[in-house]
Amino acid sequence: MDFSLTDEQRMLQDTVERLVQDQYGFEQRHSYMQAEEGFTREMWHQLAELGLLGVPFSEELGGFGGGPVETMLVMEAFGKGLVLEPYVASIVTAGQLIGDSGSDAQKEAILEPLISGELLLAFAHGEPDNRYSDTQVSSRAERSSGGYVLSGHKAVVLHGDSADKLVVSARTGGDTMDADGISLFLIDATAQGVSIQGYPTIDGLHAAEVRLDRVQVGEDALIGQDGKAADLIELTQDRGAFAVCAEAVGAMTVACDLTLDYLKQRKQFGVAIGTFQSVQHRMVEMRMELEQARSATMKAAAKLAGNDVAERRRAVSTAKNQVGRGGRFVSEQSIQLHGGIGMTEEYNLAHYAKRIAMIDNQFGDADAHLDRFSSHMTVPKEL
Repeated sequence: MDFSLTDEQRMLQDTVERLVQDQYGFEQRHSYMQAEEGFTREMWHQLAELGLLGVPFSEELGGFGGGPVETMLVMEAFGKGLVLEPYVASIVTAGQLIGDSGSDAQKEAILEPLISGELLLAFAHGEPDNRYSDTQVSSRAERSSGGYVLSGHKAVVLHGDSADKLVVSARTGGDTMDADGISLFLIDATAQGVSIQGYPTIDGLHAAEVRLDRVQVGEDALIGQDGKAADLIELTQDRGAFAVCAEAVGAMTVACDLTLDYLKQRKQFGVAIGTFQSVQHRMVEMRMELEQARSATMKAAAKLAGNDVAERRRAVSTAKNQVGRGGRFVSEQSIQLHGGIGMTEEYNLAHYAKRIAMIDNQFGDADAHLDRFSSHMTVPKEL
């Protein structure tokens, strides 16, 4: 398999990495975090001007025409700078969901302002008692004259406090754990009955609790088929998991680089501690975990580009499990090798460690994806 990048992919990679290097230094990021939404609309519009918001969308929809590999390049560069903007929430998950399964009217109303940076989306699927399940949905959508009435509570909605519109899962039939009966709806964040409580997370991003109190929507709010959204939700969750895996690879790369630089400079007994064999072994192990995470994420990109659902599930879960375990190892070893300074807010390593830890808990942690991988293993008939 050829893993070399095309000329267009290299140009995209160079563009994003230059942007991060020039405008996402440690102090700059800290200033962006002080904004009410936890990021700046100016930077979001700059991403739009560079065409980055259109990367995963087809040219017919007004996008760049990229695929999972292009998304991986963008997210890895974002991970190196700990970018705060709601790219995963608005573009990778909710945006692509509309691009795939929205009606012509929904695509026309949403995608152009989304790609131009004028509209923000959020994917509201998780619930307080739903731990990484794609199909455990308690929120309800009851039929009414001319549409639906939605009620429920969505938890830890990534960037839900800055979204203009929400893609919400709700049950139109079946019991809480059933795969059948789940539907998706596009609702206005300011609609009557929608209550949004935003808050910052430990890694500097934002999330929100979204409560729906008999929110009335029309038939045109339904995305795709009534009661048949389970597969689309799983695909959306897999896209989000893959994207944050790529982001983690970028963050792990910086954590390794910071640690190596420190080992070359920090002296003990008159010599750099990087000359000690035991320290060198730790550094090699960190790099090995990084490269395994990178390889698993690259495979997930290849499988997301294909049509084999079982292969996609296994590849994404492999990447998420590897990133979860490997990211934790890299973070812990980086802090250990730095000593006390590695834990301080004034030093950037601590912020990379926090983001890597949060990535493990987004879209299913390492254990959840190990369970999913195991559940989709095929056993030879002779056994």
